[in-house]
Amino acid sequence: MFLAFIIFCFCLNGVDPDEVKSLSVIEGDSVTLYSGITDIHRDDLILWTFGAKNSHLAKINRLQKEIVHDGDVGRFRERLQMDDRTGSLTITNISTDLTGRYHIEIISGNKVSSKNFTVSVYARLPVPVISQHFPQCSQSSSSSYCSVLCSVMNVTHVSLSWYKENSLLSSISVSDVKTTASLHLEVEYQDNDTYSCVIDNPITNHTQHLNISHVCPMIIISDFVHKVDDTEAMARLVLAVLVAAAGVVLVIYDIEAVIRLVISSLVVVATVAVLVYDVRSSGDGQKKSQSHLSNAVESHALTSVLEINAQESQ
Repeated sequence: MFLAFIIFCFCLNGVDPDEVKSLSVIEGDSVTLYSGITDIHRDDLILWTFGAKNSHLAKINRLQKEIVHDGDVGRFRERLQMDDRTGSLTITNISTDLTGRYHIEIISGNKVSSKNFTVSVYARLPVPVISQHFPQCSQSSSSSYCSVLCSVMNVTHVSLSWYKENSLLSSISVSDVKTTASLHLEVEYQDNDTYSCVIDNPITNHTQHLNISHVCPMIIISDFVHKVDDTEAMARLVLAVLVAAAGVVLVIYDIEAVIRLVISSLVVVATVAVLVYDVRSSGDGQKKSQSHLSNAVESHALTSVLEINAQESQ
């Protein structure tokens, strides 16, 4: 009988008891839930509740104002402000655990009205971090590509996306559980387009632009070491360098021979540069290039030593 009376009063006042107003707010900000009335009368009763259990938050009874902080609503302590004139409720320094349903009931004489609010509180977004990525299996075997990873930590209810200019390339979403999210991308070193990693939720976003020269510097020696995994070829290369060093010791007091050694070493370096470029440009001929590289270096080094020894004999 009482429930029927309440529904009758809702209809009489033109209020839909099922109507819900949705609000979104960033953690740490304030949000105001408006009562919809301009002045409270002396005989009005206004009651604010929270959650499925309708835990009491605050109330105004005639000329008295009361804010409740015990029980399940202790998390609201020192965060509630209620307008004495309108009954509107402001929640300050809001936190994510205050996401939920808020209900206001206004009783004025024999008239009853109410409103429902759903407040969604989102954590502040971190700035995405872009770093070089070294996957075991890459989509492209060419060394002209750089693999990068965009990451964010301890996030929830967000999307992480890669954009090329204004076009979406890829995206992932994180739901309820706080976690670390990351998204992979491969870009050519010579690509002059603008790439951006964006993290966003329904009310805000952060963007980090990719600086390819900073994240993936083109260091030939580093790339060569990464590419060359043939143990025998590397050993032969080291041996050739040691032989060349021995030649330097033998002719340390012979200026002319030293000059010839320096010139020969420059030829070796030039040969290494050409062959490294060949290694970087060809994935299928990688093993063959590695063998050519070590043979060439060894041959040039030994030739230099032989020339120096011949000069010594003369």
